[in-house]
Amino acid sequence: MDYRTLGRSGCAVSSLALGTMTFGAETSEPEAHGQLDRFVGAGGTLVDTADVYSSGASEEIIGRWLASRPADVTGRVVLATKGRFPMDDSPNGAGLSAAHLTRALDGSLRRLGVDAVDLYQLHAFDPWTPLEETLRTLDGFVRAGKIRYYGLSNFTGWQLTKAVHLARALNMPGPVTLQPQYSLLVREVEWEIVPAALDAGVGLLPWSPLGGGWLSGKYQRDTRPVGATRLGEDPGRGMEAYDRRGTERTWNVIDVVHKIASGRGVSMAEVALAWVAARPGVTSTILGARTLQQLETNLRAANLQLIRQETAELDAASDLRPADYPYGELGLEQRSRRLTGGR
Repeated sequence: MDYRTLGRSGCAVSSLALGTMTFGAETSEPEAHGQLDRFVGAGGTLVDTADVYSSGASEEIIGRWLASRPADVTGRVVLATKGRFPMDDSPNGAGLSAAHLTRALDGSLRRLGVDAVDLYQLHAFDPWTPLEETLRTLDGFVRAGKIRYYGLSNFTGWQLTKAVHLARALNMPGPVTLQPQYSLLVREVEWEIVPAALDAGVGLLPWSPLGGGWLSGKYQRDTRPVGATRLGEDPGRGMEAYDRRGTERTWNVIDVVHKIASGRGVSMAEVALAWVAARPGVTSTILGARTLQQLETNLRAANLQLIRQETAELDAASDLRPADYPYGELGLEQRSRRLTGGR
């Protein structure tokens, strides 16, 4: 397992992170504890959760795991959680206001059974709360010793840039990470979000790097999913829905991933994860596994490095090159330079 710092902070984390959105819902507590044991045993350190995951159950499961393991195990964990969305229907029960974030963080600390979290993330932008109020609240958390760093999740490029520069203007610490959806199937973040993060020195923590399971090879062209899979149980599931994501581009990407995986003697998931982990600005790639077996497969990606030709094939198959300004022909050279580090 490689280790990288959280943006420009001095905190090192594993190149693969354990996402825990399934804990308490699709993953039972014994299975979740098994995943945590295996992840840390493999050299993993960054564990990512949120207050709304399974309505708080994910944090509680992690908290009981932390309390039941020896300090030499739990001391390796870099703990990250998030706040923004409602846990109840109270008037200040959502958003990035001082009122909500203070209560949300206290609730997370209580469920996790800790005095502080290493990384506290804003789960999404809040257009109704002044950003200065949010940043001053986060600065207060740092000063109080409740959090060590803070990050953002699901922010656009301009929202990230505004947060970074406002924090500097207020003479307070800025965000160290941004958590966007990023995979071979979702590359729109490269148009502005990734360049903004690179410019600010903010580390990326990609979520859904397997495209909701599509890139693991579990779905087949012209065969609707059935059985114990996400889309087998719910074919219309959000942005992962079979009819929405099952485009010709998706199948072409899957074909190339399969070809490379077969040639290297590895799983398709390993190839897709290795591609994301090697993208510019990526600090740690979040693994979301329902079972220990899925986690075992995904962890092997830490040992896979794609060669230049394989990366080029994946880039070409998954490219989302827009035809129109400003991201089309006139902006391609600048985008290419930013993503490759060239001039």
